[in-house]
Amino acid sequence: MIKHMVFFSLHYAKGSAEVKHFFEGAATLTAIEGVQHFESLQQTSKKNDFQYGLSMEFENEAIYKAYNNHPLHVAFIQQYWIPGVAAFMEIDHVPLVF
Repeated sequence: MIKHMVFFSLHYAKGSAEVKHFFEGAATLTAIEGVQHFESLQQTSKKNDFQYGLSMEFENEAIYKAYNNHPLHVAFIQQYWIPGVAAFMEIDHVPLVF
């Protein structure tokens, strides 16, 4: 299982129509086969400068790679992510096994 998360700030004012539009675009990612447990997130802590987040899970590396190359993901990056995101951090985790 891969947990894929991105935390980011947008160029848009909090609560604006542009923010709503961005997250409507992000929701289209759920149509990609293999996306599980999709969440749109809003920051509540003052410990970092990122305003928002997206989180999802993938069963394995092959499904995650297919997601990255999927036309809906590529379109989201071009239409929403590149023009809207001011700064971000991507985090991908797998379960820690000893």
